Amino acid sequence: MEEVFRTTDPVKLSFACHLLDEAGIEYFVADQFISALEGGIGAFPRRITVPLDRVERARRTLRDLSPDGAKGVV
Repeated sequence: MEEVFRTTDPVKLSFACHLLDEAGIEYFVADQFISALEGGIGAFPRRITVPLDRVERARRTLRDLSPDGAKGVV
């Protein structure tokens, strides 16, 4: 699995997941339950990872979704 998107914005995360669902690309959202530890302040980005054979397709799917934070779409 390789990271293709990271954000602290729950709306962008939801939209990115929707785009990947529509494209039929399997994904995993890492760090989605960290908010229980951080108190819900949104300090830790959630990361979307995809299987290695789907990385390029996922990046093309997410390329127009504006990133935030240091990494965004990688």
